[in-house]
Amino acid sequence: MKKSITALGLMSGTSLDGIDLALCSFNNKKSGWSFRIEASETVPYSAEWKRKLREAENSSARDILLLHNEYARYTGEVINRFLNGKTKPGLIASHGHTIFHQPQKHFTFQLGNGTFIAAETGIKTIADFRNMDVALGGQGAPLVPIGDRLLFSKYDYCLNLGGFSNISYEEDGQRIAFDVDPANIVLNYLAQQVGKEYDRDSLIAQSGKVDDTLLKELNDLPFYNEKPPKSLGKEWLDSELVPMLKKSSLPLPDQMRTLYEHIAIQIGEVIHNSGTMLVTGGGAHNPLLMERITACSKAEVIIPENKIIDFKEALIFAFLGVLANQRQINCLAAVTGASRDNTGGTIHLS
Repeated sequence: MKKSITALGLMSGTSLDGIDLALCSFNNKKSGWSFRIEASETVPYSAEWKRKLREAENSSARDILLLHNEYARYTGEVINRFLNGKTKPGLIASHGHTIFHQPQKHFTFQLGNGTFIAAETGIKTIADFRNMDVALGGQGAPLVPIGDRLLFSKYDYCLNLGGFSNISYEEDGQRIAFDVDPANIVLNYLAQQVGKEYDRDSLIAQSGKVDDTLLKELNDLPFYNEKPPKSLGKEWLDSELVPMLKKSSLPLPDQMRTLYEHIAIQIGEVIHNSGTMLVTGGGAHNPLLMERITACSKAEVIIPENKIIDFKEALIFAFLGVLANQRQINCLAAVTGASRDNTGGTIHLS
């Protein structure tokens, strides 16, 4: 029997919740890959780190380079505390924190210098998972679909509700995947206008009502008419959607409730067939959002155990690291639009 491979996956999303860590073991048998999440934790960002990450995109090149290394040192410290008393993994796979993602201009940048993480932890670290794909003309996103295909193949659709919602599914022997619409990133933006981190238990949205005029404006955004492969970033949010909300005279609860409806409608639009849909990410904990997605979708919605809801992306980044370390394909051209399938990730030896 082949020995299992242990890897630590790290993910930091655009919603600035914190760093997700998942210590995972993988086995590759004739029947395919299997996995187990051995330990997991979300380490919330302090107010200071949230400010630094939020403001980074407007910083000078020098300050971004300094932050690149500072964030890596911090990440290494978080890893060392998390691993205390646990099995030491064979590798770390760190997504980092996205500051810029503009594949149409051929660049993407995630904070968290892999060399510094390796130096801090003494463990081989794989980082920069998106750059090879962008260099090959792809979107550099989404990266999770190879994990959906190899680890979660029993579901017809895999929907992740993070900062942005993204979906992946098989069609004619190819994996199709793309960003659908903004999700937690815009809901949190509105919640923060009234001093809340997020819309806990959908309470803000439930006090509002859907506005048909704003809903139509949202649904008419040009992105939704683009064909996959396509991806979203904070730059799109700031230029396309936030100005629409700022000019609206609607009460904030009505804006929030309308956004819930918008998110659910756009997800429903991309579900073409019945079947099962695995839903993960922070949005899976949002009762009204899940109610509306279920109502707007043809597929049967499956909400897994909390460990999968909250750590599926960190799990899959651990898996991407395993594939990269074995020089196997971990990024699909059919998904990203790159000129070929590729292996993303730079390896930093300790």
